[in-house]
Amino acid sequence: MSNELKHLQDVWDSTQKRAVENTHFPLPKFEDITSKIISLGPFYYYIIDFFDMSVSHVSEQIREIHGLNPDETTFQDILGTIHPEDVPYVQNTERAIAEFYYSRLRPEQLLKYKMNYSFRSKMADGNYALLNHQAILLTLDTNGGFGKSLNIHTRIDHITAVNNLKFSLIGLDNEPSFMNMSLKENMPLELSKREIEIVKLLGEGMDSSQIGEKLFISPKTVKKHRSNILNKLNVKNTSQAVKEAMVAGLI
Repeated sequence: MSNELKHLQDVWDSTQKRAVENTHFPLPKFEDITSKIISLGPFYYYIIDFFDMSVSHVSEQIREIHGLNPDETTFQDILGTIHPEDVPYVQNTERAIAEFYYSRLRPEQLLKYKMNYSFRSKMADGNYALLNHQAILLTLDTNGGFGKSLNIHTRIDHITAVNNLKFSLIGLDNEPSFMNMSLKENMPLELSKREIEIVKLLGEGMDSSQIGEKLFISPKTVKKHRSNILNKLNVKNTSQAVKEAMVAGLI
């Protein structure tokens, strides 16, 4: 393993958030999540066990994307696909997310968030393309350490070729979402539950009247929410807002 990748793996050790005991694999939760994956491009998934850094349940699509055999793939193989120039960003982002999880969220919330950011990754043809990384914790140990996580990698270079160098934490089960955070920012951008509902419906092609009818609110209220969404995401129109939501893993 290269020094860069060793430093990346050290992130989970240095934050002392790795499980110190094996955790039970929640098969029903895993199957429920994977059945609901809506991909915006070619993707694969796998389970990483932070207790021993082993991987399992590697989907067949990793063969097409990276040229890796899913039956033999290791976590080091997956880390090895990251563009060398992006390794420090991934390392610092993983550290920032771990710190956010344990400083801003309650223990019972840790399994209710999906982390999201992007990096360049080597494809099967040897070229690099932008991948979107999403991860959902499936288990914690008795001390609250990271147990098993479902990781989903989606190729998004058909949406954008530019990494915005931001990360998001998407709330599940009606938890708030924290969008487009950068490593230099102290305060995250928080979208309300209603704003998340509206940006998802915008992504489905609905207009203000249709959204208002579906959510039982007036078109005027929808337009106010749309304006707030544009301001929070720092974009000029709803098309850009939908694109940002896609890259951030909201839709």
